[in-house]
Amino acid sequence: MVFQIIGRLKNIIWAIGVSAPSFLFIGVGAAWSAPITFNTALPVAEDEFIYREQFVLGQSDNDPSGANRNHEIFSAVSVLGYGVTSNLSLFGVLPYVDKSLEFTGNGVDQTRDTSGIGDLILFGRYTVFKDDIPGRTFRIAPFAGLELPSGEDDETDGFGRLPASVQAGSGSADPFGGLVATYQTLDFEMDAQASYKMNTEANHFEFGDVGRLDASLQYRLWPRSLQNGVPGFLYGVFEGNFIHQNKNWSKGAKDPNSGGTTLFLVPGLQYVTKRWIVEGGVQIPVVQDLNGTALERDYIARFGFRFNF
Repeated sequence: MVFQIIGRLKNIIWAIGVSAPSFLFIGVGAAWSAPITFNTALPVAEDEFIYREQFVLGQSDNDPSGANRNHEIFSAVSVLGYGVTSNLSLFGVLPYVDKSLEFTGNGVDQTRDTSGIGDLILFGRYTVFKDDIPGRTFRIAPFAGLELPSGEDDETDGFGRLPASVQAGSGSADPFGGLVATYQTLDFEMDAQASYKMNTEANHFEFGDVGRLDASLQYRLWPRSLQNGVPGFLYGVFEGNFIHQNKNWSKGAKDPNSGGTTLFLVPGLQYVTKRWIVEGGVQIPVVQDLNGTALERDYIARFGFRFNF
């Protein structure tokens, strides 16, 4: 996708993508950065494709109840985006997940795990406002989509049916939507997003709905001044994710040990060229106000690449 801002730096390529269970939106550019953990409002050009792969590792093991529990999730998230028009873009996201839960039950250490294709996510984004002048742009774009139950949600092991948090898929069709705004200059970019995901019931279980607010600043660290002949650009990225999840429902009753509010701060780096980006960042929880004995998150590490064709 190509977006013209000024004649000397005319090709800017962007895309967005989503991870399970929450969104992971992406962007690619000739001299520009984009958020690592959420959306951008910058466009996908008509008839352009974007591909992104992001690897995500998360761990939770701080159990307020004092029990020995450790939950790890690894995801390889594949994203394909297409520009239908200069304003409308469509995206498909398919994760591969590997989940494990280690805990002590009845005095015996147990490990329950699974791996496989996760739930397919389809969504669209449409630019409703744009203000472009040489050297900067401002964009606003709503997005909406649906997470479809393509992953296995009824896996069992020697202890019986796996918990919903360990299943590769949710078994439910879950709609989501939101609004993202982007302000971009030659030296930096700022993005902000508000979104909501409504989880539905499957197998007598329903994950709590998720609302989130996100913000990102990307600042060009090198080169300090723009000039001809530079092969790539190094950006420093700093993001914040404020995420609230309602309590889960199981067999018609709320789970008192689920849901809550978490604030992540995310330092990261991106190396940007005309056709591809390599990026990495770590989501660090600085505030966790969770319900009951819900597991606290230790970290979420992200590494990936993007390219257009």
